[in-house]
Amino acid sequence: MANITITYGKYHIPAYVAGEESKRAGVILIHEVWGLNKNIRSLTDRLAAEGYLVLAPDLISQTGITEKIDQSILAEAANPATRDETQKKMRAIMSPIRSEEFGRETVERLKICFNYLMQEYKLEKIAAMGFCFGGTYSFSLAVNESTLAAAIPFYGHAPEKEEELAKISCPIMAFYGEKDTALVQDLPRLQMSMKKLNKDFRFKVYPNTGHAFMNDTNPTTYNKKAADDAWKEALQFLKEHL
Repeated sequence: MANITITYGKYHIPAYVAGEESKRAGVILIHEVWGLNKNIRSLTDRLAAEGYLVLAPDLISQTGITEKIDQSILAEAANPATRDETQKKMRAIMSPIRSEEFGRETVERLKICFNYLMQEYKLEKIAAMGFCFGGTYSFSLAVNESTLAAAIPFYGHAPEKEEELAKISCPIMAFYGEKDTALVQDLPRLQMSMKKLNKDFRFKVYPNTGHAFMNDTNPTTYNKKAADDAWKEALQFLKEHL
């Protein structure tokens, strides 16, 4: 376990890495919008304990937003009395990560991380796993890295355009909470597109479960039953493809 910085060109990417260097399979673990925090480090360690070399890059600290938010905002967003005002505050805070430029640079950072693992550790296969923000960018990395072995997005947004989905060459296993309405309502469209494009796309939706159900540091969203099952399914998926 170590904190490192990956430097390539103009990019300086802080990251947390765990697992034995002798491993031949690796996972890029992509954080939620809260950044590379205690929860993500814990998940990195859990995955490393399963026999993978795991790299968790910090993709947003350079924007300054991690200094302005913490998970108490989720509790405020869940409270009807403070929800509207909190959502306005969140939109303002998150504006730096909504730009197309940020999206392009984040994919570039992830590709740098992918190449770093391949070159530094001589890994044979690498998968991506991500949560919320990280789930979205797990899809993005699958679109933009043709040699990615597998992707496991937890409650992330998939690309809307079929020409983007057509670039995916790895199998994908996605997880959702039934109460995560926008994502779940989009699933039929995504499933139909993936089937049309002959992509290996599987997903699981957990009933009576909302967004961020894997985050055991947030009692507002955590669902132990769903989290335990999804973790077991994710490990099995990794075992199949790594």
